[in-house]
Order: sequence, then C-alpha cells, then structure tokens
Amino acid sequence: MLLPLLLRPPLCLPQASVVLTRCVRTLRCGAPRGLRSQAKNFLWRWRPQRLHSRGRSRKTQSQEEEWRNRNNTALTYIAAAGVGMIGLAYAAVPLYRLYCQATGLGGTAVAGHDVEQVATMTPVKERVIKVTFNADTHASMQWNFRPQQTEIFVVPGETALAFYRAKNPTDKPIIGISTYNVVPFDAGQYFNKIQCFCFEEQRLNPHEEVDMPVFFYIDPEFDNDPRMARVDTITLSYTFFEAKEGQMLPLPGYSYS
Repeated sequence: MLLPLLLRPPLCLPQASVVLTRCVRTLRCGAPRGLRSQAKNFLWRWRPQRLHSRGRSRKTQSQEEEWRNRNNTALTYIAAAGVGMIGLAYAAVPLYRLYCQATGLGGTAVAGHDVEQVATMTPVKERVIKVTFNADTHASMQWNFRPQQTEIFVVPGETALAFYRAKNPTDKPIIGISTYNVVPFDAGQYFNKIQCFCFEEQRLNPHEEVDMPVFFYIDPEFDNDPRMARVDTITLSYTFFEAKEGQMLPLPGYSYS
C-alpha cells in the first residue's frame, strides 16, 4: 500500500501526513529492505523541501517588512519636503526684498545706514552726480503723487534731502504703500537711504496732502568702482500702490503686469 502512494504526483499536506505516518511505521516494523529504502528516500526528499519552504516564507515576510519601513521613511521625507517648499514659497518674496535692500540687487537702494560711517565719511568733491526723481502710481491708486524737485546735484560721501508730495483727492480715506528702485541698477548698492517712506503704510484722509522726505547719501566707494566710471546720473523712482489685503508688492527691479 505504501508504494502506490510514494509514486503518486506531489501530495497535499493531509495526504503527506498519512504517507509520513506509514513510512515511519514501515521503518519501525521491520518491513522488507526495499520498502524501507523507499520510505527513507521519501522522508529525505520531503523534509528538506518543507524546511526550505518555511525558510523562504520567513525571508519573504522579512523583505516585505523591510520594504514597508522603506516606503514609510520615503513618504515621511516627501511630506517634509513638501511642507518645506510651501514655507519657502510664502517666505520667498519678503526674504528676497530684504536681500535686495541689504545688497542693492535689482536697483534697490540699500536700507539702513552706519551712523559712524555717515559721521566720518569724506565727500569726493571732484565727482558730482545728478540725482533725478521719478514718481508713479499703480492703475488702481487714486492718489496724486509727484516729486517736489526734479533733480539735485550731490557728491559721494555727502548727505542730501529730497521731498515727494502725495495727495488724496477722493472723498474716502486711502492707505498706500510704496516700492522704489534706482537706475542704473548697479548703482543701487551705493545709494543709501537714511530715512524714507518706502514699504510703510501711509494713510491719507479725504483731500489730505502731505510731504514725504527722503534723506540719503551715496557711498564714497562709488568713486572707486570701475563700473561707475561713466555714471554721472542716478534716478530714484517710487511707485505707490493702494494697500489691500492679500495684495503682493512687486519685487525691486521687476514689474508685474
């Protein structure tokens, strides 16, 4: 009875259990030598296969767990990168504006000043520069805005004072905010403003008119820069926008359509 079972195609688990039981009995009961040899061969073939199957199953589970851990780690990094990119997108405009103010990039006059430098700098008397003034308003801005003077002459290392005038001709209060730039752009890093009205909200009541001062100087290093050798005219330009919630001001040196 054992021989036909051993010659069958691969057995399922219940059938294999029956055959194993009979093989063990055959070996214990002193069956003929040929039959005992067949039982030993069957046991030898079946046991390693079962052990290999168990080892492969454990290895597969280990690989699946490892891949799940890798996927979770990758998703965490992707989510963190997404949050970081969103944060940088919101911070890009103010950070870029601060960078332009600090370096003069894009024709932006350098904000702030060194009080000690202003007090000790030596004017370059032989280098006279004409500074012209320009004023613009956005299409939606209803103010009248213009410079009080069209031009003044200064020398590097000397402070100067200029004025703009703004008027609200409407019957309602309007809050405005301005941007500025300097032409030529490369001169922006030497154009230092001590006091101005840029990037600050200005409220004008109906029919109110005010003067807005700009106190500035051109750094004496302007005269030592080979790129400025042929520059004898600098234009300071302001543009006023109506301050509205959610409205973004143009970056210095660029224009929005």
